[in-house]
Amino acid sequence: MTVVIEKPDAAPPVAPGRAVAAARWFGGHWSLLLAVAVVAVVVLWAVVPGLFVDYDPLAVDPANKLKAPSGQHWFGTDQLGRDLYTRVVYGARASLSGSAVAVAVGVAVGTLLGVLAGWFAGFTDSVLMRIIDVVLSIPGFLLAITIVVLLGFGVFQAGIAVGLTASATFARLIRSKVLEARTSNYVEAAITSGASTFDILRRHVIPNSLGPTLSLITVQFGIAIIWIASLSFLGLGAQPPDPEWGRLVSDGRNYIATRGWLTLWPGLTVVVVVLATNHISHHLVRRTSS
Repeated sequence: MTVVIEKPDAAPPVAPGRAVAAARWFGGHWSLLLAVAVVAVVVLWAVVPGLFVDYDPLAVDPANKLKAPSGQHWFGTDQLGRDLYTRVVYGARASLSGSAVAVAVGVAVGTLLGVLAGWFAGFTDSVLMRIIDVVLSIPGFLLAITIVVLLGFGVFQAGIAVGLTASATFARLIRSKVLEARTSNYVEAAITSGASTFDILRRHVIPNSLGPTLSLITVQFGIAIIWIASLSFLGLGAQPPDPEWGRLVSDGRNYIATRGWLTLWPGLTVVVVVLATNHISHHLVRRTSS
């Protein structure tokens, strides 16, 4: 006689909590989640600053000038009585927009030069690479200062100057990817089928060459934030009374011995945002290389 033992039904899997699911999506890196959160908050500062502050960033209140940080003024007030936290929040718009312009210009110009050098090779490659070598031999920030002096002062002009300086780095990377794509099977098949050079570049070469630049874009965005802030600190970027992180540090440097918060908070904001973008970039590098 055969005895059949029925096994109890397995318990249904328990759905992971939202925090656990988010941690798995980020590969278990809580530091990456924190970095993304920092960048997201700063982007919201730039897009909808009114959600975070109630004061006018340009409103002058001499009766409350140089007040220490308090519950009413989280970061204190500046020499004109303006709420510093409000100006830091509104300053994100200038800093991030200038950095976005810099990255866009760097990618656009770098892609054009890299594709031309990598695809046509020969004389074109030699000439363009020698020009890029000259650009890379010049200290980048010094070159950005020279360009912004020629273009004029302002955040937009500073972004263009930083982007033109960064384009040489993008051009070198994209050139190497284009050289790899030229010998790939799908490009050879497209050439055999009679596709035009423009279609091959647009459909096959450029899309496959831009993918690996994602981590470089993140790094350059952090560098652009520092350079835009540095140019504004020197008076070449944002002009008063417009708030911008480097401009805020410059405005508070005369009070650094007695009112240190005027330079601490905007400077710390730059440090935290750049560290967050760099951490995201390092994670992207690990993901693409694995």
